[in-house]
Amino acid sequence: MSTDENHWEVGTDIGGTFTDIIAIRHSPAEARIAKVPSRPQAPVQAMLEAIEAVGLRKSEIKRFVHGTTRVTNAIVEGRLPKVALVATEGFADVLEIARYRRRDLYRLDVPPKSLPLVPPERCFGLAERLDHEGRVLKALDDAEIERLVAWLKGTGVQSVAVALLHAYANPVHEKMLGERLKGVVAHVSLSHEVNPEAREYERTSATVFNAAAMPIAVEYLSELELRLPIGPGLQVFHSAGAMVPISAVKRRPLVMAMSGPAAGVSASVSIARQLGTSRMLTFDMGGTTTDVCLIVDGQAEMTDGRTLGDKPLRQPMLAVHSIGAGGGSIVRNGSGGLTVGPESAGSEPGPACYGRGGTEPTITDANAVLGYLNPDAKLGDRIGIDIKAASDVIAPIARTLGLSLTETALGIIKVANATMARALRRVTVERGIDGRDCTLLAFGGGGPMHAAGLADLYGIAEVVVPSASSAFSALGCLTADFSFLQQQTLRAALDGIDLARVSERIGVLIDDASAPLIANGVAATEIQIELVALMRYAAQNDAIPVPFARPLDVITLKKDFLARHHELFGYATGESCVIESVRVQARRPSTTVVSRPAIAVRTVSKGERICSFDGFHDIATSIINRASLTEIVSGPAIIEDAWSTVVVPPGWQARPDVSGNLFLTRGAA
Repeated sequence: MSTDENHWEVGTDIGGTFTDIIAIRHSPAEARIAKVPSRPQAPVQAMLEAIEAVGLRKSEIKRFVHGTTRVTNAIVEGRLPKVALVATEGFADVLEIARYRRRDLYRLDVPPKSLPLVPPERCFGLAERLDHEGRVLKALDDAEIERLVAWLKGTGVQSVAVALLHAYANPVHEKMLGERLKGVVAHVSLSHEVNPEAREYERTSATVFNAAAMPIAVEYLSELELRLPIGPGLQVFHSAGAMVPISAVKRRPLVMAMSGPAAGVSASVSIARQLGTSRMLTFDMGGTTTDVCLIVDGQAEMTDGRTLGDKPLRQPMLAVHSIGAGGGSIVRNGSGGLTVGPESAGSEPGPACYGRGGTEPTITDANAVLGYLNPDAKLGDRIGIDIKAASDVIAPIARTLGLSLTETALGIIKVANATMARALRRVTVERGIDGRDCTLLAFGGGGPMHAAGLADLYGIAEVVVPSASSAFSALGCLTADFSFLQQQTLRAALDGIDLARVSERIGVLIDDASAPLIANGVAATEIQIELVALMRYAAQNDAIPVPFARPLDVITLKKDFLARHHELFGYATGESCVIESVRVQARRPSTTVVSRPAIAVRTVSKGERICSFDGFHDIATSIINRASLTEIVSGPAIIEDAWSTVVVPPGWQARPDVSGNLFLTRGAA
């Protein structure tokens, strides 16, 4: 195979309903997009079918990056393999004790806490002990290790999580176990590698999640390596917003959690920087969920973790807030009125309008009834739109409510938009941001259909629908930096700080974060380092991120902390403050540039279609091919390309730019 043949770069995003793909090459410049139905039981096969859908052979691909929610879905759905837990003697019940709080404060019929991730019979207390500074109080001896090995063999598990007390400060005992347990169990997850931070319960929970995900990830990624043998060009998207090599992911598969939504945010950051938008809200509406995130001054908000299945998943990741309100979310009419989600029709059978046996009403069915979806379309080149089937599943709700079919469908859309507006408030108000001052970036299969209605409800003045909006997360896989991230507890008070010790610890973290990149052929001179201190007042519990540079300037760092604290909480004091943790990100900036993709345009049988909007029922609506749009269009209008639909309601207008982005604003021209 010649070098010239191996020249395509491919990004894929495996969603709950569709697997999206975008492929680019630079010489000659070309971009291709496709969408195929997802295969929950065979995700690798779906990716190979996506490659075929863009007309490529595997031999033509030099780089393949993908985002997936496979690990997240396994956690949420409780489909995790059995795991054993090894903890310090006296702390083996850390998962069972958890945090002293109820799941629901006022409902006594709900159990106070969910069941622990690992039952007591698979938890082992190891006789060893460190203090909070990492000093050995009780050494780990060979006899104790042999006792553990014998116990592990009796459990029959293939994966073990090791989370010893204060291992974040000194991993000496965990490293000993990591070496000794090779060959005893197939997969070993060590807490100092997964989450080297304080908070014993959260660190243990994350380590167990990682251990449970290892068999799933190793099998899945090994199959991908076997069926797409392109070596270092095979990469996975990190939930912190960057690409990482597969070798690193096999040790820490937890980094794949939320990797699909993170890819969309990564692409959004590029758009925000290109447009010079200081505050942007991402609105990614897929088939199963809607994901939102805040971007401020060209940087996406980060978080130290989130909760999945009522359990903490602690690791640095993009602050994406997800709700169960996607296009396939099931609509129900209960005692409290209409609700949407979190249950989804998924890809099998999917919404009723897909004509694949779906029998329950979904948000997509409501959009079909309102005329927004092209009945002549073939989604993923396979799935048609059956308007009658959509009407049939919504009709029972309409009869119960005593409303017309159109009024019921509009009601469903209003409920969905209200649900999504609450998600936007979650990522703005709680961070001291007025969301009405933000630009809404809408993408995913359903985002451009709901964007204007959501903006109206929330009070946002401008919506941007990017080029290749339906495959935007796949695009983010390609344009993201190649990066790795490390975060570790430091606990250094600024008053009397030992700068030499702190600088040494930071240097070790930089080396650890850079190692995976260097191992995959990135020159050390190409790596950029970003440093963030997680800071708090000495008496506070939670820390806030404050960027800094080397050499560490304590006066500047404290000034920046006080300013950020005042911005978030409205006050700052002269109390002593502490560096709780340090976050290091090593990155090689992306050089991939994607020009406007040449997207096939669907054949539109008519220049208009009968559609309904809030306050405007059954009106003739212009149908416009997005690729040919060169001037401002006033609503009502439907703008279509091969894979997406943009709804421009009455009172709104759409304006294209040269890059293929659409700008939706209020007020017809």
